[in-house]
Amino acid sequence: QVQLVESGGGSVQAGGSLRLSCAASGYTYNNYSMGWFRQAPGKEREGVAAIDSGGSTSYVDSVKGRFTISKDNAKNTLYLQMNSLKPEDTAMYYCALGIGTVVAGTVPSVGYWGQGTQVTVSS
Repeated sequence: QVQLVESGGGSVQAGGSLRLSCAASGYTYNNYSMGWFRQAPGKEREGVAAIDSGGSTSYVDSVKGRFTISKDNAKNTLYLQMNSLKPEDTAMYYCALGIGTVVAGTVPSVGYWGQGTQVTVSS
């Protein structure tokens, strides 16, 4: 059974930093993509950053230069380093596992979701 468990969310002032982690387990298929999505109240879920099995990354324009996605294959853990946070980054952040070529910060075909971790940025 695939499990994705996020951690690292919290409250921070604008300009601050947070690092999200996603511990993945229960799968053996290696040709996968992983990513981070977020959903703010009243808005649709959007892809933020994604990484494919070869290590290629993709970001939504609004986070380019501020967020960095990475993964540790030995630990089966996905990370999202978020710097220079803005109030508009406030959202529930979800880890996702799927397949397909990552583009514009999105995994095109998500098969599994984590439960989410809240990020709140105050001005």
